[in-house]
Amino acid sequence: MTENDIKALRQDPDGLLSYEYLANHIGECVPADIDALIENMIHVDLTGQFLASAARYLFAIDSVGYDTPIRTLVAAAIDKDREHRYLPELMHGLYGADCLDRADELCGCDDNFRRIYKRLYPANII
Repeated sequence: MTENDIKALRQDPDGLLSYEYLANHIGECVPADIDALIENMIHVDLTGQFLASAARYLFAIDSVGYDTPIRTLVAAAIDKDREHRYLPELMHGLYGADCLDRADELCGCDDNFRRIYKRLYPANII
């Protein structure tokens, strides 16, 4: 990222600019750039909308290569999405359409899935 990019991203009011930069420059971003974009989104995205979108985007690009940034984004989205507007799509997008059928298994091996499941289905806590 250039100094001008960083200066513009500091003005990001809600995470959209950071998300768009990530999506438009994914081939050019080094890990430090991705970390900076995620940090900025965590700071400004109050609802988790762009955090969840960025996690789904990176998952679609390379779920293995971006595993650590995806986990960071998902954890932050869980914390920010108090109204559960983005968590259902995030859960199904990352864990598959059959994730509820595999909830016991996924809760046992993935902390972020367990946290999402616990938020969306508190009566079914495993």
